[in-house]
Formats: sequence, C-alpha cells, structure tokens
Amino acid sequence: QVALQFPDELLADAAAVAARMEAATGAEMYVLGDTTYGSCCVDEVAAEHAGAEAVLHYGPACLSPCRKLPVLHIFGQQPLDIGRCAEAFRELYPNRQSRVVVLSDVIYAHAMGELEQQLHPEYPNIVFSRVVCGDPPGPAPPGEVRQFGRQFPVEALGGLQDCAMFYVGAEGLALTSFMLTWNCCPFSSFDPVTGCGRRETLNVNRALMRRLYLVERARDARVVGILVGTLGVVGYLAVLQHLRELLRQAGKRSYMLAVGKPNPAKLANFLEVDIFVLVACTQNSLLDSSEFYRPVVTPYELELACNPAREWTGNYFTDFRDLLPGACAHVELPPAVSAVEAVPDISLITGEMRAAHLCDPPGPQLPPSTALACRDQTGALVEISPAASFLESRSWRGLEQQLGQTPISKAVQGRRGIAIAYEDEGREQP
Repeated sequence: QVALQFPDELLADAAAVAARMEAATGAEMYVLGDTTYGSCCVDEVAAEHAGAEAVLHYGPACLSPCRKLPVLHIFGQQPLDIGRCAEAFRELYPNRQSRVVVLSDVIYAHAMGELEQQLHPEYPNIVFSRVVCGDPPGPAPPGEVRQFGRQFPVEALGGLQDCAMFYVGAEGLALTSFMLTWNCCPFSSFDPVTGCGRRETLNVNRALMRRLYLVERARDARVVGILVGTLGVVGYLAVLQHLRELLRQAGKRSYMLAVGKPNPAKLANFLEVDIFVLVACTQNSLLDSSEFYRPVVTPYELELACNPAREWTGNYFTDFRDLLPGACAHVELPPAVSAVEAVPDISLITGEMRAAHLCDPPGPQLPPSTALACRDQTGALVEISPAASFLESRSWRGLEQQLGQTPISKAVQGRRGIAIAYEDEGREQP
C-alpha cells in the first residue's frame, strides 16, 4: 500500500498516475487529496490513516526528513534555458575568479549538471550544490554545508562567508529562507520563467529588522500559543517540549494548538493569546503575519526573546532542529535567578518596565493568605485556567446547543442581501 501525495496544481493528474502505478507495480495506491499542512511537507499522518507503507511525494518539496515512512520524491522537471542562464551568470559575475555557490529549486535540479559543464571551465571557484533527500548518515565533515536538503563543500572557497550565492528558480519561500540563513552572502538569482537574472534587491536587513521587532513583541507577551505546523518532520515533538520548558522558565503561559494551516480567521478565535510560535518546516515557518490579529514568530525568535543565554550574532536559523540539544545552535537555559539578582528589563515597544520573569521552584505553591483561591470539597486547591476564565467573561462563547431551553418555532425567511445594505432596510434620500 503506497500513498501518492500531489500538490493542488497536480491533483488533476493523480487518478491517471495512480492507475498506471497500480498496473506497473501491483501495489495498492492511495491519493492524498488534501494535506493538513504545507504541500511541500510529506503528510505522514494522512498516509498512516490509509495504512500506507511508503509515500511518493510529487512536486516541490522542502526536503525535511520524515520520522517513520520511507519517502521517494518526484520533483518534476521544469524546462531551463541553459544558455540563457549561463549568460546571465556571466553578466552578474564578470570576474572569472569569483567564488560562487550555485543553488537551485528542486524542479531545476535535473539541469544543474549541464550548467556546471558550461560554467566550470570559465569559473574555477564555482561550486554546485547537490540535492540530498533525508538526513545523510553522520555529522557533516569540516568544510561542508548540509542544510535545506542541499549539500556542498566550501573549504576550497575559503569558507561560506567569502562566497556569493546564485539561485536558479523563482522568487519564493525557499529563496527567502536561504537569504535569511546565509545573510552574510550576497545573493543573485535567475528566474527561468522570465529568463532574467538579477542581484537580489530584497533588503535582507529590513526583513531581519521586522523579525527582530517580532522578537521584542515576544518578550512583551505573557500568553504564548504554540502552533503545531507539522506532524511528520523529525524532532517536532522534542522542539514542542523544548518550547514549553522555555516558556515555563520565562514565566509565560503556553497553550499548544493544532489548527492545520494557520490563517487569520482561525487564530483570531484565541484572543487571550498575545503571540504565536509556529513549529513547521524551514519554508512554512517564515509566515507573514501582517494580516493576523496577533503576530506569529519562529522557534528561533522565541528563543531570542526568552533565553537570556542566547544572543543575536547575525546568524538566523529557520530549521527548528538546530535548536535542540546536540545541534549546532543549541544554547542551554541558564539557571533561574532570584528577585534580588533579576536585572530590570525595559520594553523597546511600550517603554515600560517588564515584570521579572522568574522560574518558580518545583512543587505546589500556596497562594498568600489574602488571595482568593478555589478549593474542592477536600480543601485542596483547584487550578483555574486563565483561558477558561477568559472564555467565561465573553458575551459570546460559540455555538451552544442549549437542548430543551430554546422554544420551538416555525422557520421564517431572514434578511436578504449583504450586511452593508439589506433589501428590507430603508434608503436614505440624498
């Protein structure tokens, strides 16, 4: 039993592909019609519902490693004008001694070998990245970069900080993730659809300023919603536990939410949450939350806000696995400090002093004698969730059945039209 996962634009071909695959292999094929999260990620949960033993993932992919099922990626092959791409590269890098790393979208990976044959004789210091599906065995050797499903050596180029980046593909989340992560490298790109090459004018510093502003918003937040944006990427359970512990030590309340693909309407239902942190793959974690009621940050940005031992060094991490113990960017949480040793903290947004975030010692804590507390019949303290208290204070709490309380009445015709001007409403004379 094999699951076939297609992006929305390829679903029209799913039935024909499944029929041919069944005839050729004899295996039972299941088409995953809708993914719970981003289509670039392998939907292991839907595949397990069908009892699948393997997944064939079609279309663009983020190449995040999966936890359980074996995966075969079929990227597809979009046409690439090799001659025009090489010409654009020569225009962007007239110095033949330039140190350049060539990256590509996965749908153009099939043409990188031919492009290398054209450019390598002229540019001795050019390096082409190789697409790698899954985690290679063992750690990366010194002088080699393994990130985002790409693998390339940089030792002969003098290090990554001395290299430029040339990306073959359209503008999108993959390019944005590359530019934020390797922000010390100048980027250029070639769009195969338009046939134009350009130096990336996207102001990375402005993008970083926006992300650092969200870090300051996270420092001001008291209630944080942890959005589960993936159920298949390796390490997602570990990072969820890591974020909960991080928020507990920072004195913030956290709630774990699984809402599928986040959108403004879904997240607007949680008014008590001050900020959200999205645990997703490297491409989907950089969510543009400008239209959301509350901002959405990445796990790395939340660590910058809540872990006093982590400092901003100019490096940016979009892969949440880099934050886990034993990874390249892991920083241990410092021990909790007392109220006397706590350093005053001023918000850069409101200008007000933040409350000291102290980690309470383990064990139940009794409230002061003057505080009101809820107790059960045995006299034990009953903890009331702030979210439950907030819900009780709302005038509308959602759809309630109220069985036996609503009087029975005949159905009547309601208003017609749109809310700005119903048909039964009078019109004001000009």
